[in-house]
Amino acid sequence: MKDDRLLQLGQKIRYERLKKGYSQEDLEEKSFVSRRTISEIERGNADIRYTNLFQIAEALGMSVSELLNFKL
Repeated sequence: MKDDRLLQLGQKIRYERLKKGYSQEDLEEKSFVSRRTISEIERGNADIRYTNLFQIAEALGMSVSELLNFKL
């Protein structure tokens, strides 16, 4: 069973990525996080690493707290 928190975070990352018009490949280039990892995170299948969280937030032009601001 998926953790709802990871699923919500993945959905938020996907939403923000699409809002900026980025593909997963674009986010990979900007964040230095592999496309496969981004895909796993967005589907809620991966427990995101602390460093990846910072890299993705920065690539999306957000703070980590903004990225983590979602309702369950």
